[in-house]
Amino acid sequence: MRQIIFDTETTGLDPAQGHRIVEIGCVEILNRTVTGRNMHVYLNPDRESDPEALAVHGLTTEFLSDKPRFKEVADELMEFMRGAEVIIHNAAFDTKFVNAEMARLGKPVMVDYCGKITDSLMEARQRRPGKRNSLDALCDFYGISNAHRTLHGALLDAQLLGEVWLAMTRGQDALLIDMDDDGASGQSGREVIGRFDASGLPVLMANPEELVAHQEYLKALDKSVGGASVWRTYDPLPPAAEPAPAA
Repeated sequence: MRQIIFDTETTGLDPAQGHRIVEIGCVEILNRTVTGRNMHVYLNPDRESDPEALAVHGLTTEFLSDKPRFKEVADELMEFMRGAEVIIHNAAFDTKFVNAEMARLGKPVMVDYCGKITDSLMEARQRRPGKRNSLDALCDFYGISNAHRTLHGALLDAQLLGEVWLAMTRGQDALLIDMDDDGASGQSGREVIGRFDASGLPVLMANPEELVAHQEYLKALDKSVGGASVWRTYDPLPPAAEPAPAA
């Protein structure tokens, strides 16, 4: 399964008002492993960033003036995402900007190139209803360091989101589900559990006393059914040695 974690920085909030993309970051995940294959570009938007946007990403007009325009990287970007599930935090924001850029070029919308677009913000709201689910809040919840994130950057944010996504979708690893005191549920009203990954769980082997107790229990079962109990078929433990008699 190939996934692309995707993020953008922009000159403002709305492409309908002429705002453009100034940075794109993509991180590839293959079979739940970050491959190290990324795509990262800065773009010349041919306009100033709003002061509020500039305060978020810090990409000045002077810095961006010699960077390529979106039309120069569009084909490479779509090829990088082709057929993959693209995961975006607050997907509606980023996709409307990409689709606006594609429309200027007379090209199809983003989802026509990738296999699927998944909104990690909606997924987080389903799993953590009533909680703060910004990227910073999720990094804090899953123990992912974002101390180096003083400004937003598309590649850095995509890398952090990749770590968050893998942590968030690794499956249920606790008996209690994290809920608010008022029992509030997410927008869909259901908890989505990802594929369970047991690779991080400790393996505790039975000690000699426990092995003896296990065998005694199986003997009692055998006696009650007048033969070998069905559990003998599935019992993976070797017969335990009898305790040595006291000297």
